[in-house]
Amino acid sequence: MTAFILDGRTFVAQMRAAADVVVHLKAEHGVIPGLAVVLAGEDPASHIYVRNKGKQTVAVGIECFETKLPYNITEA
Repeated sequence: MTAFILDGRTFVAQMRAAADVVVHLKAEHGVIPGLAVVLAGEDPASHIYVRNKGKQTVAVGIECFETKLPYNITEA
């Protein structure tokens, strides 16, 4: 899987434009799109960033799922 860095302003503009698509998916297919976020550590800026993304996605009808992990998590 390839990592993808999101630009906050661009992301918000795209999510707002996608509101019509969300309505269509709900009405036609019974599917609600979602954004999944994995947050590792306690960096305050990261928490603010994730919180703001969550607010914006919910505002256009997209579900937001957060998983918070400790800073010392390992792959194992």
